[in-house]
Amino acid sequence: MANPYAGEVLLQIDGVPHRLKLTLGALAELESQLDSGGLVDLVERFEQGAFSTRDVLALIVAGLRGGGWQGRAEDLLRAEIAGGPIAAAQAAALLLARAFCPPEPA
Repeated sequence: MANPYAGEVLLQIDGVPHRLKLTLGALAELESQLDSGGLVDLVERFEQGAFSTRDVLALIVAGLRGGGWQGRAEDLLRAEIAGGPIAAAQAAALLLARAFCPPEPA
């Protein structure tokens, strides 16, 4: 189970649940891989619904790395993500939101 108060998001990849988290190191790595702009531009693209599949993949990889994953982005190109591209995009958006805004108390 993911802890939203720790910024975690759960995503099932190839039948295995993974805990994603954007640590400072993961955010720095993510920012260095972005084609244009920085993290603020990435947030704006997600807010406007103008993100790309590369944005989604970069966020998923950064979140996996923040969660301790040792794989490579290429490993995800053939992976089965439960819920498909929509679930991946939703997880990426939630991961980005949780990195900067704690969830509302229930």
